[in-house]
Amino acid sequence: MNEIHGGEALARKRYLLLNAVRIGSLGAILLGIAIARNVIDLPFALGVVLSVGGLIAFFFAPRTLARRWKAGAGERNP
Repeated sequence: MNEIHGGEALARKRYLLLNAVRIGSLGAILLGIAIARNVIDLPFALGVVLSVGGLIAFFFAPRTLARRWKAGAGERNP
């Protein structure tokens, strides 16, 4: 019975982490756009890098995390 609750807690933590990654990536995209459009006075190249990096992270980081978790699940549970 504790394994079920432990599994639910782990799933909840992973779900929150995936959403935190998405929200952080979205923040980087918005910050990059603000920099690129001179709303924030920083170099244009920094804005572009933040925007592109945020886009890549938004689409690929959650998928990569989920794959790592699925791959690790088989090793822990014999």
